[in-house]
Amino acid sequence: MTITETQIKRILTRASGYLKPVASHSLQPYRGCALGNSLCGVGCYVQHNFYLTRGETWGSFVEARTNAAEAYREEYESEKRWAHRRGERFGIFMSSSTEPFQPLEKKMGITRAVLEEMVERPPDFLIVQTHSHRVIDYLDLYPRLGEKTDLRFNISIESDRDELPGLPRAASPVSKRIEAANTLREVGMYVMAAVSPLLPIDDPHRFFEELAGAVNAVVIDHYVGGDGSAGGSRTARTKLPAAMTEVNPRSVDLAYRDEMVRIAQVYFPGRVGTGNDGFARRFLP
Repeated sequence: MTITETQIKRILTRASGYLKPVASHSLQPYRGCALGNSLCGVGCYVQHNFYLTRGETWGSFVEARTNAAEAYREEYESEKRWAHRRGERFGIFMSSSTEPFQPLEKKMGITRAVLEEMVERPPDFLIVQTHSHRVIDYLDLYPRLGEKTDLRFNISIESDRDELPGLPRAASPVSKRIEAANTLREVGMYVMAAVSPLLPIDDPHRFFEELAGAVNAVVIDHYVGGDGSAGGSRTARTKLPAAMTEVNPRSVDLAYRDEMVRIAQVYFPGRVGTGNDGFARRFLP
């Protein structure tokens, strides 16, 4: 693992493509992700973005953006005005291409510094996207931030399994992520489970029933139609589809997502979304 530190000129990226209906901006406190060596990294859509990987193997590098909080402070007013001029809310998705609570955060505290800056300069809404139970490390900060902005948490929980055949285990166990979601909701936070990308689920009814006790809503996203390529061709080049097929051959088809949606709706009536509609909290009837 190569770890570097850098100073950046800009931290707020104006949203485009898949993220555009979800928020006006994205924010990445790191480039690269140490979780790329775990189960979530195998199917991570970011590995196909050459602009972000710069040709490096996903999971082999992390770049810490040490002045992220300062950059946010400097950009805040101009980017907020830009969003408002377009008739949009100034909303930030953190993070779409890295893990904000990856192991290096414990040492660097870059994500925390950004969140503390947002207490003073809040966006209209903030979506914190994470694959780690370490999201609860900052429970002391969230209530203050939640008083200033519409604060939401998306926790990736793609399955009830921690591993698939021939692939690395999940970096953060499913049980711990569900526990973290429940902890956040207990302190008044809005929490959504991102079943994305959807992996084979051993016991769907039990899985969604357990989620219903820990989160407010669910978004389900399959790599077919979700990874930004026709028919999920990018993900098809990885080891993920073969491992999914070994567990459940039907899980590699988009019809499997629809089946899981129907089951999820039993436990989350009116609170199940798909794709970017779900991430934007536009739920199915």
